[in-house]
Amino acid sequence: MGIGELDREAHVPEVTGAAAPRTLAEALRARGDEGLAALLRARPDLLNPVPNDLTQLATRAGTRGSVVRALERLDRFALQAAEALAVAPDPAPYPLLLGLLTGDEGDPGIEAALPDTVGLLREQALVWGDDDRLRLVRTARELLAPSPQHPSPTGLGPTVAEATSGMSPGRVQEIIAAAGLPTTHDPVSAVALLTGLFTDRSRMEALLDTAPPEALTVLDRLVWGPPYGEVTASPAPPVRWLRDRGLLLPVSARTMVLPREVALHLRGGRAHRTPEPYAPEIGVERDYRPQAVDAAAAGQAQLAVATAEELLKSWDRGGPPVLRAGGMAVRDLRRLAVALDVPEETAAFWLELCLGAGLLASDGEADERYAPTPAYDAWLDLPPAERWVRLVAPWLTATRTAGLVGGQDAKGRTLSVLGPDLDRAPAPEVRHRVLVLLATLPPGAAADQGTLLARLRWERPLRGAAAVAGPDEAQWSGGAPMDLRSRLARWTLAEAELLGLTGRGALSGPARALLNLPLAEAAPADGDGGGVELSVAAGRAATLLAPLLPETVDEVLLQADLTAVAPGPLRRPLADALAVLADVESKGGATVYRFTPGSVRRALDAGRSASDLHEFLRAHSRTPVPQPLSYLVDDVARRHGHLRVGAASAYVRCDDDAVLGEILADRRSAALGLRRLAPTVLAAQTDPASLLDGLRSMGYAPAAESAAGDVLVTRADTYRTGPRTAPVPVPDGPPSPDATLLGAAVRLIRAGDRAATVVRKEPAASPTAPGALPRTSAAETLATVQAAAMTGSAVWIGYVNAEGAASQRVIAPVRVEGGFVTGYDHTADEVRTYPLHRITGVAELADDQV
Repeated sequence: MGIGELDREAHVPEVTGAAAPRTLAEALRARGDEGLAALLRARPDLLNPVPNDLTQLATRAGTRGSVVRALERLDRFALQAAEALAVAPDPAPYPLLLGLLTGDEGDPGIEAALPDTVGLLREQALVWGDDDRLRLVRTARELLAPSPQHPSPTGLGPTVAEATSGMSPGRVQEIIAAAGLPTTHDPVSAVALLTGLFTDRSRMEALLDTAPPEALTVLDRLVWGPPYGEVTASPAPPVRWLRDRGLLLPVSARTMVLPREVALHLRGGRAHRTPEPYAPEIGVERDYRPQAVDAAAAGQAQLAVATAEELLKSWDRGGPPVLRAGGMAVRDLRRLAVALDVPEETAAFWLELCLGAGLLASDGEADERYAPTPAYDAWLDLPPAERWVRLVAPWLTATRTAGLVGGQDAKGRTLSVLGPDLDRAPAPEVRHRVLVLLATLPPGAAADQGTLLARLRWERPLRGAAAVAGPDEAQWSGGAPMDLRSRLARWTLAEAELLGLTGRGALSGPARALLNLPLAEAAPADGDGGGVELSVAAGRAATLLAPLLPETVDEVLLQADLTAVAPGPLRRPLADALAVLADVESKGGATVYRFTPGSVRRALDAGRSASDLHEFLRAHSRTPVPQPLSYLVDDVARRHGHLRVGAASAYVRCDDDAVLGEILADRRSAALGLRRLAPTVLAAQTDPASLLDGLRSMGYAPAAESAAGDVLVTRADTYRTGPRTAPVPVPDGPPSPDATLLGAAVRLIRAGDRAATVVRKEPAASPTAPGALPRTSAAETLATVQAAAMTGSAVWIGYVNAEGAASQRVIAPVRVEGGFVTGYDHTADEVRTYPLHRITGVAELADDQV
């Protein structure tokens, strides 16, 4: 059934109540308060600022930016319904819209889903009017309707009337004659005859039965779009046959188009090849026992906390410098990736995670560098489960996207980790939605990634294009846009596995508890180290995770090969001390530390004595201290501090002059520029730090000393930035209004609309133009408001405030004295006082408005 037949057969319901709305403003005026609140809740951009009345609200709801944002948030079927209305006559009856979506054969699923979808489009003010006259707002029609510059998403071309608008009347007569239609001297009637032919199924079938097979092949290539095709100056016979009968119409000398009515006939009346009334189901790739999922996720959560701690501890003395354009250099990222034994992409994620949690920042000094913040020390004091929550909760709301690192911005510049231009406003919504979809699966079920991404694309088919094109413009052209939403979803799945929110691809129990955390509550920790208090949901997640994490231990297994094995995560005092005394050799379920002369010297440099180290090892070892380790500590301690280095620019002193002679004789000391000043003192031409490093590379164990001759104790955990706040997420449009704001906004709009549309009694001598302020003399104004105060009636006034802004208001005066009138302002919904000299005029309300 074609458009024309549907239009003729559509049942027009009898209007028994109020007249059908003629404009969107009238349609909004007919809504109740709940309907207005639903519109403002779905499209919060309409509230900024609050419209003065319903006419202004309707105007704002039809602006390009607002309509684009509303279309971006439609699911695929709602968008398909809007696209079908864009190619239907305006207005279109409901049966016509249904026919464009179901086609000739019908579809029970579409018939069941369409009423709710039309209701959704009405609620969001994208469609208005009764079922017999559905209208798509003009801006949405302009965005979705076909044109040579912007092909329709349906693949349909222009109508016959649109395609023949610039054609000569003689050419139109030739077409209808070739199609077997009676000629007419009226071009409008000729176009109507051709349109009637193309929308009549039986006559169209008869016409196509006479077509050459090659002509039908040409139509098959154009029927689902794009409807435009290039032709030569002398087209082939099948194309000429189609052109002569109007089945292809010229839009230029070399381009032909398939008219919309012909395409709909060939499609069986459907506007879309595959309507999708229902969201695709998410497939299950594999099922696991929930206990196995929680165990795997807990192990990854422990590793996530340990990785963040290792990263920040490696920058205790200060991290790499900040680039002039912001961010960290690629070589520094590569160096960190090697230290963490992870790919560079994963290292970038850990850096962005620490930045978002407020644990890492730039120090803001002249020679700007990255370093841990004071919040890092407070974070270290928390139990492991709470430390995990402090990392994950900010990640849920972060708009900074680590997956973009290494890519290029719009100007072709490489995006660096911790640098600018990494914010993507849709990221929090996509992360939250991916986790919520995973939560809809049974516990232990790992989602099939392909079906999960298909579900996300169905829910927001235009969001990927909008994220590339900009915040207010979507890509409506035929080219396939970059699907940022799918990329964000893939990154979310990978990052959730790294964080321990998922185990083996399935959502863990603690993550399910954390999903009850609203996005607004998942705030990063404050920069002063205090942080926000854990919410109920976050606390429940930490409680569920804590029993799954291994118990911390306070002892290690010392071995004769100068290694120590930690059978589990170490408690913080032991872990900090052992990190100074030994080097990490391998990680995993049990961490292996190795003692070396350099690591022992590092502990001695930190102020520990040999006896302190022996006592520390005995206190924290399950087994006796191996003899090789005792010998190593004693040997390094005996030589430690035998040489003293100070600032001359630098000098070396030693009570054993033979040792100094040995250093001078060593060829490796030539670069240090040493010369003997006294039997026990050598002077150097390099700074103390370089001198210390040079002597240590030669196998000596020098110690630095102060100007007073005391040994300097160096500590590795002393440098911190000042208090810093974590990066603030970039909002993805206006925030959703709460119930209080919605109620106040609806009351204000209603009151303003009453003041703008109220019927007034106009003085016969000086009628007021529509929309203009009333004009009365000062005496008439005073007399009218006094009379209204005595009778308790409301009046309509024109008012100009101190800034010169004019407005119309409806007030009920209660007191008039001292040059002021006080009364209840129906527009502002409150009692106000107005100076009489600022009232331009006053008029009584009509009797039916009182």
